[in-house]
Amino acid sequence: MISRVTPADPGFGAVAELFDAYRAHYGLQREFAATRRWLQDRAETGFRVYAARPHRLPVGFATVAVVPASLTLGTVWLLRDLWVDPGHRGAGHGRALVGHVLAEARADGARRVSLTTEHDNAAAQALYRSLGFEPVEGYLTLNAPL
Repeated sequence: MISRVTPADPGFGAVAELFDAYRAHYGLQREFAATRRWLQDRAETGFRVYAARPHRLPVGFATVAVVPASLTLGTVWLLRDLWVDPGHRGAGHGRALVGHVLAEARADGARRVSLTTEHDNAAAQALYRSLGFEPVEGYLTLNAPL
């Protein structure tokens, strides 16, 4: 079962724990209190958090930022994070999360769903391509570290 999770949801803390494990996977120090506070602050200002809960506790999550699409006078959904606990991978939870995000974006009238993933993350790329995502040619992503 996939559902949107808000800070008022009793399962929000468990999703924040998964988010903290996701951060640790990328080499960041686990800081549950700071992670929960950050996720809660974002969720209270429109950042969407979805959880895969095949039973009571979440086993994966996806986060989405909805941003203006100025040229088309609409919105674009940015799939920012997708994580499934390693012990629950291979059961379709990631596919279900992304599928749910795509369905909600369509229902909301979004122009597209965009995402970024690592060049060497073949499993994620295969999942995304199987759900209709295609590489965007002709654009370069640039960052300015602050």
